[in-house]
Amino acid sequence: MDSAPDTRSQRIAAIDALRGFDMFFLTGGLALVVAGINLFYEKSPAWLLKHAAHVQWEGFAAWDLVMPLFLFIVGTAMPFSFGRRIGSEPVWKIYFKVIKRVVALFLLGMVVQGNLLSFEPDKMSLYCNTLQAIASGYLIAAICLLNLSIRWQVAATAILLAAYWLVMKFVPFSDPAVGSCAAGVLEPDRNVALLVDKYLMGSWQDGTNYAWILGQFGFGAMTMLGLLGGQMLKLVQGHGKKLLCLAAAGLGCLALGYFWSLDFPMIKKLFTSSMVLWAAGWCYLLLALFYVLTDVLRLNWLTFFFSVIGSNAIFVYMWTEVCPPTRNFSRVLFTGFSECFGDGRQFVFYLCNYALIWSVLYYLYKNRTFIKV
Repeated sequence: MDSAPDTRSQRIAAIDALRGFDMFFLTGGLALVVAGINLFYEKSPAWLLKHAAHVQWEGFAAWDLVMPLFLFIVGTAMPFSFGRRIGSEPVWKIYFKVIKRVVALFLLGMVVQGNLLSFEPDKMSLYCNTLQAIASGYLIAAICLLNLSIRWQVAATAILLAAYWLVMKFVPFSDPAVGSCAAGVLEPDRNVALLVDKYLMGSWQDGTNYAWILGQFGFGAMTMLGLLGGQMLKLVQGHGKKLLCLAAAGLGCLALGYFWSLDFPMIKKLFTSSMVLWAAGWCYLLLALFYVLTDVLRLNWLTFFFSVIGSNAIFVYMWTEVCPPTRNFSRVLFTGFSECFGDGRQFVFYLCNYALIWSVLYYLYKNRTFIKV
């Protein structure tokens, strides 16, 4: 995940803005948006409650798109970042950088949710965070990008999706706690992916019903779909053709994801193949939208707010996860002030909170300080 924007390419500007759009919601923007919408209602509307939270098991809500979009954007940036290295650096050196980034992301994921800094092994979780999912997806996509033609990259993506479906639907399993289970069981506490996590990670499994080890099929496919989007932006000539390709890919993924979900349900916690395709469909359409704004219409001022966030994505993610401003700086600075606004106090608090976050990011952006992994 390379946070630094590439000023030599407007296409990178679009990717950076989309990354910032995603990170905005992940780092406090959701609370701000929800509080703003609630100003117009006595009670939060049902549609807002639905889309501002994760679906418990089967189904898909807007909030479920945040993690897949993060993976997708990582893949989208890869043809540009790798393109500058392929041919100018030895392959072993590129792989060395890839491995360093994977290890760094994996360790940062343990810091955020795995209690790595507690230095107490019995409290640690080995594989439990979005950053670690990104590390897996990035590694898979990097290997494919460095070794396969675009045609075979498409094939590899299809193989990842199909292989995961085959394992989840046709492999029976047995768990001492629940007994033998027929193939295709996809219950929150009974499925082959969760069983693999429990067996391989033991006490270091995070205790949730999220799948991580077999989920790497989905993480890899999601990043690969982003990689293919980046290939469209890089190789297809002409704005119209690029947008047509992105729109066709988006609508195609939505259709495939929907029909596949009739047999293999959309379950974000398992990162099922149907969910990957459904999420990728929306990701392609969002990428097309941001490409229109930044490259076709050149309305970069509309996306500048998000570009500032996206330029230091790893920093803002770690900051808001490890040291949330709402629990320290913002709580001290803005709680009393926001109480002066009566029913609007929650909105004012979250507005001030994100103004603080964005101000720090803007300072880094203006001084060209881009923290990379």
